[in-house]
Amino acid sequence: MRNRAAVLVLLYSSALVAQTARVPFIGCESLGQAEKVPAPKGMDRIARRGAGAANNLAYYAEAFRGTEVLAPRGWYCIGSYGSSGSDLLVAPPPVGPMDFSQNSEITGPAIELDYISADNGSGRFDMAQILAHTFPAQKAFVQSVIDSAGLSASNIKFGPYPMDKLIVQTDKLVQFVTPAHSDGLGTMVSRLKASSDPIDGVVIWDGPRPNLLPDLLVLRVRLPRELRGLASIIIDQVEREHR
Repeated sequence: MRNRAAVLVLLYSSALVAQTARVPFIGCESLGQAEKVPAPKGMDRIARRGAGAANNLAYYAEAFRGTEVLAPRGWYCIGSYGSSGSDLLVAPPPVGPMDFSQNSEITGPAIELDYISADNGSGRFDMAQILAHTFPAQKAFVQSVIDSAGLSASNIKFGPYPMDKLIVQTDKLVQFVTPAHSDGLGTMVSRLKASSDPIDGVVIWDGPRPNLLPDLLVLRVRLPRELRGLASIIIDQVEREHR
């Protein structure tokens, strides 16, 4: 029995090792209201799933907050920050800094990791809009934003987008899919706009917290058809790090 237990432990440990892989770290500079923040330096990271896909992935990190996301290797990345929070945008060449301006609209492949803070009015309003579509239990918080900003109820819509597929996992985390040619969580408060490819993602709510303002993290993933199988690995890694 002892030998059999030892074999099972060894097999289990080997399985865990097979599910992990090293991927390179890529630092991304951040642009914002003050000054450019140089790209951070870092060591290779461990991907916990999809070891077989590791040759196609890299770990990208923005400079302002240090937020990280897996994305296909060889893509371009840039972070941005402001009073409402910070985000990290990763997309394939031949895009450059001008394509990542705050007013740009992206219809091609891209990954956007958006950290929204309730520190000021614009961040709270963006947060309330997303919460109204994802977490019914946060209706009181959303209503408080409406009231404090002197808005009418028509300024924020409650309930899921008609075409979105929501996969409710917990009261703090919701995965979603915004179909092709549709507006939804994949395109709201985002530089990603509707196109011929779907957008997969996850919304992670960190609040309300005693004596701390709430945070909201939104990941949006739109990959070309040949890489679409990586979406679940990218989403899973963000969930593991921010639950």
